Amino acid sequence: MSTFIISGSRGTDDPTMATLPFMAAKAAKEQGHDVVLWLWNEAVTLGRKSGADHVTGVNLTPLKDLLAAVQSASIPIWVCGACAVARQITSADLVVGATIKGMPDYIKAVTERERSVAF
Repeated sequence: MSTFIISGSRGTDDPTMATLPFMAAKAAKEQGHDVVLWLWNEAVTLGRKSGADHVTGVNLTPLKDLLAAVQSASIPIWVCGACAVARQITSADLVVGATIKGMPDYIKAVTERERSVAF
């Protein structure tokens, strides 16, 4: 088993790229790996309740279904605090399983994890 931090920076501005980190997190967890999903930049909007509801990448599973799978697998979803503040997103706005984290948390996780995958 490996440990991963998978990060996404794209949101509704690029549905295909927005979907890929959720797909990767789901696949890694299904393969038995320990995974954290980090959302930053525009991707923080996907951590908001209803944020993933209408996002579907080209020929990909709808993001709301992937989000449900990530949540069902108990994959932690970390939302960048500074990015959330810039978009007026608070902890109360987040989906189940998502928490606001700071850059120090992300850097610590990167140094502790064996693999870092960015989309």
